[in-house]
Amino acid sequence: MRLGLKILMVLGLTLAILVPLTMIRGVIQEREGYRAQAVEKVARSVAGRQSFAGPVLVVPYREQVEVVERDKYGVEQTVQRIEERQWVFFPKTLDVGGTLRPEIRRSGLYKVRVYAWQGHAQASFDVRIPADAALREGAPARARSIGQPRLGYAIGDVRGLRGKPRLRVDGREMPVLQGLDEQGGGGVHAQLPVPLAGQQLKLQTRFDFTLAGTEALDVVPLGDSNHVALDSPWPHPSSIGTLSPGTLDVGNDGFRAQWELPALAANTQALYLREMQRGGKALSEPDALSGIDSIGLALIDPVDIYTKADRATKYGLLFVALTFVGFFMFELIKQLRIHPIQYGLVGLALAIFFLLLVSLSEHVEFGWAYLAASAACIGLLGFYLSAVLHSTLRGVGFATMLATLYAALYGLLVSEDNALVLGAGLLFVILAAIMMLTRKVDWYRISATG
Repeated sequence: MRLGLKILMVLGLTLAILVPLTMIRGVIQEREGYRAQAVEKVARSVAGRQSFAGPVLVVPYREQVEVVERDKYGVEQTVQRIEERQWVFFPKTLDVGGTLRPEIRRSGLYKVRVYAWQGHAQASFDVRIPADAALREGAPARARSIGQPRLGYAIGDVRGLRGKPRLRVDGREMPVLQGLDEQGGGGVHAQLPVPLAGQQLKLQTRFDFTLAGTEALDVVPLGDSNHVALDSPWPHPSSIGTLSPGTLDVGNDGFRAQWELPALAANTQALYLREMQRGGKALSEPDALSGIDSIGLALIDPVDIYTKADRATKYGLLFVALTFVGFFMFELIKQLRIHPIQYGLVGLALAIFFLLLVSLSEHVEFGWAYLAASAACIGLLGFYLSAVLHSTLRGVGFATMLATLYAALYGLLVSEDNALVLGAGLLFVILAAIMMLTRKVDWYRISATG
């Protein structure tokens, strides 16, 4: 077989191995989808990703206003109408904190991280109820009737509330009512005494609660000045919020995170008001808080087997190409003849490694699964290549080369931050080795006699 034809054959087989590698990546994506379904299943039974915002002081009122309307003849006339409106006040200072107690729930093969947030929200208000105002200079004051204020806390998934939450206003315990307001909505609220027009309201509030959720928590800082402090014994947090992260201290015993945010650093108050006014109704949708900037933390799994397996398959074609290059070098240097079917079988064995890796890692730790899958494939290829290369020593040597490649790949997987530089260094070393081994090869003679 001519050298050029042999090279084309090797390239064709290398590209053909893309088919099983692509199918294996499809299996990985399918398993990721199953895990996402497991997370949804646990979220339905416990609670989903949680969000928390509040408190917000809402004072409703009814006001008589003059409006200009046209009658059926097109004649304009001024009529008196009663409109229902509300004042919305945000805290001057807000302190939110607590501990996230993690727990692992199983759904089939999959582990799902849930938590119970033993939290508190302490806030202070200093607001003045507007006095009656004239419609225009010289006109009589508006007829206004102030309703009962409510102190509301928005919660993404109220099913996560555990036990009886406790709310104190100026040291006095208040009954906690269901819904963000009288019409419902995602959260809880308390009713306060009706104030007078022009009255100054100075309130000190504290809300203590236990809130369960799945994997992630978002806190919306609505105060003029905000302090948020969260801690957990889970040692692998990830900042996922849209607001700039504060300090995050992580150790073997868990993490502690803190944020200090003034209202000028976040547009949360305006966004919250927009959500309240959207469609003329309160924050009743389950995902209403998702459109508001927030501080977010997630309890992540540092050994996400599907992410690592997917990254590993991206190097699969490189493994096959390097192995075929090794075969080709043996053919050139040792004058061995290796059949295309033997190339193909070895390539399939390398591809099946990734399928073994995914299936085993669903049952044991990723490191042990990687070791078992690589040992199985290296052992099989070493045994097979001892016959193909007509020498046990050559088979063992080739298996040792593959073991080195698998070890290098594992280093790339566990060193995500340095994967690019390690991968580039590995390719450079391999290219240098090939160039050293073939530096004295007479390619013209080989191509003429191959």
